[in-house]
Amino acid sequence: MSDSDLSSSSTTLLCPENPPSWDADTWPPSDRSISSLVDSEPHHMPQSDYLHRFHDRSLDVASRQDAVNWLLKVHEHYSFRPVTAYLSVNYLDRFLSSHSLPRGYGWPLQLLSVACLSVAVKLEETEVPLLLDLQLFEPQFMFENRTIGRMEVMVMASLKWRMRSVTPFDFVDYFAERIETFVACNVSSDRFFCRVSELILSTHRVIDFLGFRPSMIAAAAVLCTAREIADFSTTVELYPAIFPEMASHEEKIWRCQQLMEEYMIDACPSAGLAKEGLEPAPQSPSGVLDAAACGSCMTQQKPASQEPGSSQSEPSSKRRKPDSSTCTDTNGAR
Repeated sequence: MSDSDLSSSSTTLLCPENPPSWDADTWPPSDRSISSLVDSEPHHMPQSDYLHRFHDRSLDVASRQDAVNWLLKVHEHYSFRPVTAYLSVNYLDRFLSSHSLPRGYGWPLQLLSVACLSVAVKLEETEVPLLLDLQLFEPQFMFENRTIGRMEVMVMASLKWRMRSVTPFDFVDYFAERIETFVACNVSSDRFFCRVSELILSTHRVIDFLGFRPSMIAAAAVLCTAREIADFSTTVELYPAIFPEMASHEEKIWRCQQLMEEYMIDACPSAGLAKEGLEPAPQSPSGVLDAAACGSCMTQQKPASQEPGSSQSEPSSKRRKPDSSTCTDTNGAR
């Protein structure tokens, strides 16, 4: 994926000017020890050759990207918790790593995406939309409840019912506290956790992050955020002191941090000015286009349902129930 693709994504994951409060319900503390989480996280990841199969094109990167973009757009539309979005993509990747779908995927991938989101929402959210109302943004196909239900069971069985996945959010509180011992930074602030969340969710858009464990992504996101907010910088030699439970993974944390800064921070000309509240000044006509593409880095975009070229989603009470067929192509094909 190019830097421009990342910057011009139609879905913003950035927090609004007044971010929500990150209380215990939004960011639940883990009841498991950090060492046990680190030991168990490989059991909640895609198969080890998953990333390689994208690189050698035996798996379709574009189809996965479309599915991830859709999941994150629905997450934004309903203001689901960050962990809900992360889990839905985690289920998708774990399933795709062990099951083959038709080339180009089509309706099977769309059904899988709806099922993964539905399971994550039921697991994490207190208010669960109807399955019909989860199928937003003019999908090509609409699925009946029973069809989605069968797919949910298939997904859960395929993942060996390990739905309470280890995610980067299980590590964030602890890693942030560790950072606080090294830098004068208020890591308990809403702004800090909001930015960490943005970085974590943005990793779903770049397939190379599939090569890193959740704990490494969490550590990299905390380090990047401390660097942005408090000008905190460190060397890889200090990582074992900052993250003692991750002492054997310092090189991978460093690589993950470098990749995160390349794709999520350095690629965006607004990133270095965000904390001063300044706007970048385009230096040329091409710079104007670059600044427009990167506008989501500074401000909240319009809701995805009101994007140019798409109609505003109807209220749930006015949605048409899909036909009785198992899967209906909204363009007319069945």
